[in-house]
Amino acid sequence: MSTKESSPNYLDITAISAKNGISTIERWRLASPFTAATEAGASGASFASLGPTENASYIVLPPHFDGGPHNAPTVQYVALLAGEAVISIPETGQSVTIKGGKNGLFIAADTADVSKVGHVTKYPSGEPTVVVTMPIRDGKMPEHSVLDEGP
Repeated sequence: MSTKESSPNYLDITAISAKNGISTIERWRLASPFTAATEAGASGASFASLGPTENASYIVLPPHFDGGPHNAPTVQYVALLAGEAVISIPETGQSVTIKGGKNGLFIAADTADVSKVGHVTKYPSGEPTVVVTMPIRDGKMPEHSVLDEGP
């Protein structure tokens, strides 16, 4: 479960969010539909806006890295370019595995103001894991609908 075009017109994405002070894993459909790109070099390709982001970071994690329990520092898109992430919710036992590559985009939105404990992220790959984090400007959640809860 991660990024998928399960609807031909909208981007469906895994989200780590929170309800009642506890992190949860959900599947969201972003409200911004795919359209035909018009920019040179991508003209005619499918394009979905992720909205305004800022201060993106490129991160290389060592093999078998354990991120431990933590909250998302801000509402952000996370693109797993290579490797694998196993995200779990301590209070509920929910978990999801996200593999790097074309389906490696997810949203981390369980910030400390909405989740007491947060989530645990482990990177079990024997190779370095490469991640790009893209905080969403002003911490504003993208418009979305919840398709389902849990992996």
